[in-house]
Amino acid sequence: MLTFNTPLDLVRDRLPEKPVACVRPERAALATAWFQENFPGEVLYAVKANPSPWVLDAMYAAGQRWFDVASEAEIELIASRFPDAVMAYMHPVKPREAIRRAYFDHGVRIFVLDCEAELRKIVEATNGAGDLTLVVRLAVSNEDAGLPLKHKFGASAAEAPSLLQAVRRHADQLGVSFHVGSQCMNPGAYRRAMADASRVILKAAVTVDIVDVGGGFPSRYPGMNPPDLSRYVDVIDAAFEEMPVLANADLWCEPGRALVAESTSILVRVELVKDGAAYINDGAYGNLFDAAHCKWQFPLRVHRADGSTATETRAFKLYGPTCDSIDTLEGPFELPADLSEGDYIEFGMLGAYGVAMQTRFNGFGDTDDVIVRDAPWTSMFGDATAPARSGEVVAFPRRKRSRRAG
Repeated sequence: MLTFNTPLDLVRDRLPEKPVACVRPERAALATAWFQENFPGEVLYAVKANPSPWVLDAMYAAGQRWFDVASEAEIELIASRFPDAVMAYMHPVKPREAIRRAYFDHGVRIFVLDCEAELRKIVEATNGAGDLTLVVRLAVSNEDAGLPLKHKFGASAAEAPSLLQAVRRHADQLGVSFHVGSQCMNPGAYRRAMADASRVILKAAVTVDIVDVGGGFPSRYPGMNPPDLSRYVDVIDAAFEEMPVLANADLWCEPGRALVAESTSILVRVELVKDGAAYINDGAYGNLFDAAHCKWQFPLRVHRADGSTATETRAFKLYGPTCDSIDTLEGPFELPADLSEGDYIEFGMLGAYGVAMQTRFNGFGDTDDVIVRDAPWTSMFGDATAPARSGEVVAFPRRKRSRRAG
């Protein structure tokens, strides 16, 4: 990849025609190192957040070895890149053939489920294997999430006890998991979810080897200023010590957004301005899916090749490049009042669910990658300095892992 000090340098040098992902591998390495040193258990990167090779390589260099994979394609990606990786197939509904290939071809032993029908598929597809780690996903509240995820997956409190009992008969290692929702703004949500899981475990009267608190760890966006990540870790660590699980039970988490959000910004070009709207070369079917469909607020700024700035602003609507009228970002976005064709808009904090959400609709979707050396808009990782290269590992004060002595 080409490297520039800043996105403005890229604009001045190249005047790019396509959308550009301005990537900062050291930010992915920094976030990975923080979780590796501070979370008191295993950290599984949720590959779906950003499967870009540069992301994976930066994380691996920072010590990441466990990966939450949710499709056969993600399994193949991680297996081909990191032969020593531990993969957990964490999609609650999987094709029978994909389960079989994951187990027999790629050595996957960890599978999640939320119903007995999926349990039967896993047992049958693995020929009744005796070395399975089976994780039961529970439904929990998402009231503190910026993006709730509670409706599609998760065994209810009424269903879960009997499901845990059934899974225990087939699992070498039994786990429980949940997801408090994406961009969780309250550390207490994890405590409540862990208390809900405890009640289910007690009712089922089974031994539990693993507690997986899932994802939901937040990043900072305009209008969203979550507590420090250390508060989330403290709450989880304390709640784990109170759970009715085996004395040597393991604690897992599955961060996605928190590990990669700061690592990328998306640079788009203005193609036309008319009637209070700017037409840009990326949108709802590309890197800006969340900005369009989820109304997510991302920081932004305008770059011009001559380096000029504007003193007056006005509100704009943005239209993406496709012919579909839903390819619209309503905003309003405060941009220079004299915004014009050939200006570039940089959307920050799009390392999570940016390039991962692209489609090829209408022939659009190509995005170039370049490395930039400037800092992200903001950071959840305090004043820590990122390494100069992705291969360098950041050192944090080590938090003692709380794996229990059994």
